[in-house]
Formats: sequence, C-alpha cells, structure tokens
Amino acid sequence: MAKHEKMPKNRHTMQNITLCISTSLVLILLGLMVMSSLTARQLSRYVRENLIVTVILNENASVNDGHKMCRNLWHTPYARSVDYVGKDEALKEQTKAMGADPSEFLEGVNPFPASLEVQLKSEYANRDSLKWIESELKKDSLVTEVTYMEDLMDQVNSTLRKASVVMLVLAVLLLIICFSLINNSVRLSVLSRRFSIHTMKLVGASWSIIRRPFVRRAVLLGILAALIAIGVLAALVWVLYQNDTNLLNILTWKELAATAAAVLVFGIIITSVCSYVSVGKFLRMKAGELYKY
Repeated sequence: MAKHEKMPKNRHTMQNITLCISTSLVLILLGLMVMSSLTARQLSRYVRENLIVTVILNENASVNDGHKMCRNLWHTPYARSVDYVGKDEALKEQTKAMGADPSEFLEGVNPFPASLEVQLKSEYANRDSLKWIESELKKDSLVTEVTYMEDLMDQVNSTLRKASVVMLVLAVLLLIICFSLINNSVRLSVLSRRFSIHTMKLVGASWSIIRRPFVRRAVLLGILAALIAIGVLAALVWVLYQNDTNLLNILTWKELAATAAAVLVFGIIITSVCSYVSVGKFLRMKAGELYKY
C-alpha cells in the first residue's frame, strides 16, 4: 500500500523537476535575447562615445592657446573629453607608428601641427550634430581643419538600425516559442491532477480556491527556474569576461541587472499565466471529458 502511495509523489516530483528544467532552458534563451538587445544598444553608445573629432590648429597656435581651447571645449554641451596633442607629442606618435622619424628627412623640421582630440557625448555623435560642431569649431581663427570618421558613423548607425529590427523580430518569435513550450510543460503537470481538480469542484470549492495552489506552485517553480537561468547566464558572462576584460565596457552591471530582472519577471508571469489558463480549461470540463486525456 505504501508503495502505491509513494509512486504518485515520485511522479509529481519528477514532473516538477522536468517543468523546472524545461522552463530554465527556455528562460536562458530568453535571457540571451534580452542581453543581446541591451548589449546592442550599449555597443552603439560605446562606439558613439569613442568617436574622436580631431581639431587641427595652425602654426601660430601656442601651447597656452591649445590649453585655453581645451578649457573652453570642456564647457560645451557636446564634449565628453578633450585632450591637447602638442607638436612634439604628435611627432613621437607618428614616429612610433611609421617606424621612422619624419623630421630627419625635413632637416629637423616637425611637419605635424598641434591638435585637439575631442570625444563626443553619444547623443551628439550623428551627422547633423557633427556638421554643426564642425562649423562652430571652425569659427575660431586658430583652427585650420576639423576631421572625423563620418563614413564610419553612418555605417554604425545603419548596421545598428538593421540589427534592432532583427532583434525585435527574433524577440517576438522567441517569446511566442517560450510561452508555447512552458504552457505545454505546465499543462502536462496540471493534466495529471485533473481528477483532483474535478473532486474539489464537486465538493463546492470556488474556482479561485482551486486555482490558488496550482498558480502558487507554478510561481515558485518559475522563480526557481529563473534563478537557475540567471546563474547559467552569470557563469557565461564570467567566462566571456575572463577571455576579454573589455566586455564590461559594453555589458555593464545595468544591462546585467536588467537581464536578470527580465528573466525573473518572465519566469513568474509565464508560468503563472500558463497555470491559470490550464487549470481553467479543466475546470470548465465535464466529468466525462476528463477521461479523454
């Protein structure tokens, strides 16, 4: 007798374990999609903020003039950082890059002018803002030329727009797949207890009372599955960080926290909704219909 009582418990335990594992796998995929979407946005910001506008000064600009321009640019709304590159520093950089000192071929004359390297705030790293910034900088008589990689910025913006559309489509498809898979798992779990649901209905229990333990268990399983998924994603990020420490420049703690929160919320919502719908389906069935499954 004890053996027959033990079998249903073991069966329900295995069903819960299976539901938890399948939900975790689905949430891992969903978490990867959320993380990829957030990373794409952060990558766009990272690229924009590392766009350098080079302001080339004329031969009459002294070191004091260069530092004064730096201070003035610091107070502009578009500058994120400003560095002064003197003529001697520019010569050293070019000598290192070329492997030879160009001044040796020009009788000791340094051919490189002093310049300012301006890193822009991400919201100003677009074609219209760059044109306006260029015109503002050229108003200074000490400025001879303003250069930046305009084509690169256009390519980045175009690529990110296309990636955003693809991510959105994949996110919608993945969400539908996630709901279907978790719904099937929850439905199988509720299916094994359909006669218990019918018995409670016969003794006069309200639908909300009958649903409550199923939804509560589904929420707990959803939380557990979400925690497992978050742990797997955290381990994946840690492995990637060990291979490339610059990863945190793109995937910051804000993106990681948002991903974890999204996985937890989706885990709770999807499992609870699926449980609510599945139990409701069996509550609406008549006794004869229960034997068809």
